Amino acid sequence: MKRVAITGTGLFTPPNSISNDELVACYNRYVERYNAEHADDIATGTVPALAPSSSEFIVKASGIQSRFVMDKEGVLDVDVMRPRYRTRSDDEPSIMVEMGLGAAKQALERAGRKPEDVDFVLVACSNMQRGYPAMAVELQHHLGITGYGYDMNVACASAAFGIQAAVDAVRMGSARAVLVVSPEICSGHLNFRNRDCHFIFGDACTAVLVEPLETAVSPTRFEVLGTRLQTQFSNNIRNNFGFLNACEVPPRRWDDILFHQEGRKVFKEVVPMASELIVNHLTDLGLAPDSVRRFFLHQANLGMNQLISKRVLGRDPGPDEAPVTLDEYANTSSAGSVIAFHKHHEDLKAGDLAVLCAFGAGYSAGSVVMKRV
Repeated sequence: MKRVAITGTGLFTPPNSISNDELVACYNRYVERYNAEHADDIATGTVPALAPSSSEFIVKASGIQSRFVMDKEGVLDVDVMRPRYRTRSDDEPSIMVEMGLGAAKQALERAGRKPEDVDFVLVACSNMQRGYPAMAVELQHHLGITGYGYDMNVACASAAFGIQAAVDAVRMGSARAVLVVSPEICSGHLNFRNRDCHFIFGDACTAVLVEPLETAVSPTRFEVLGTRLQTQFSNNIRNNFGFLNACEVPPRRWDDILFHQEGRKVFKEVVPMASELIVNHLTDLGLAPDSVRRFFLHQANLGMNQLISKRVLGRDPGPDEAPVTLDEYANTSSAGSVIAFHKHHEDLKAGDLAVLCAFGAGYSAGSVVMKRV
């Protein structure tokens, strides 16, 4: 079987950034208005008052300082508090494909490849803006790639699952090269009126090119030594949006079809799941955790990543062993671990080991062990 490598990555960053202060200012205006409108019920105890948020609370809870979004105006409009997009005709590229094109073209350029070198496009992300045609097939069309494509959704672990599918396809010869693209418009499924989660997510899109190592022309090649996936059912992170919402009787509350989670339970259960996955994967490959030069972890929560790294290494990680991007990008779901890889791999030397690990709703988790060659 062929040796397989990641030879190029791409990143599309939306044009608009929202700081914690900006987000909190809008949220607190909403809180003031809500509490004033429900003052009588709050006074009698029949309706609980909403508590304001703060930038200090957000940083302490998550490590997030800002986030990029595709639409800033709607998110910060207290009468809207959600992104707003112009409805596109069926003949126009969809917004997720537009993001995907930016990331995919950059990944191809970095890998020294052209669209005709690729014959499999995989869109792996948390939310698809429609059921069909597949976003991957539309992206394939606009890139001018012949071959095939399909969509994959395993929540925040989608990119890792997509990389395994790409590696398997190349290794077994069913594809010459594969683009794994993860467009995430997480602001679209976020409840900006919920203090516990209004700050969590941002938007971004990543792309990864996977191809045979022996024919790669890129100066930056990371051989994939192994991949491993794991799932375990949990309702602690959930999004109930779907095509049957309009058919449900009684209809769901509007906030039930958006992202919601039991944060403390997620922290308690996902940390051991992810850390054990990494340790067991490395052990089965005959590698010691302390031989890994860098960990590219899902960018959900700073405390979670620090604890996972500590459990894997048996000590506190050094300042560049588990790089952080969520302070600037927030949680971008499946794109997060690839953003960390994209921004923090250039200084790794030949022979250095790295692990990309993503984890999230499902629960789902994926580990990709790589070596720079």
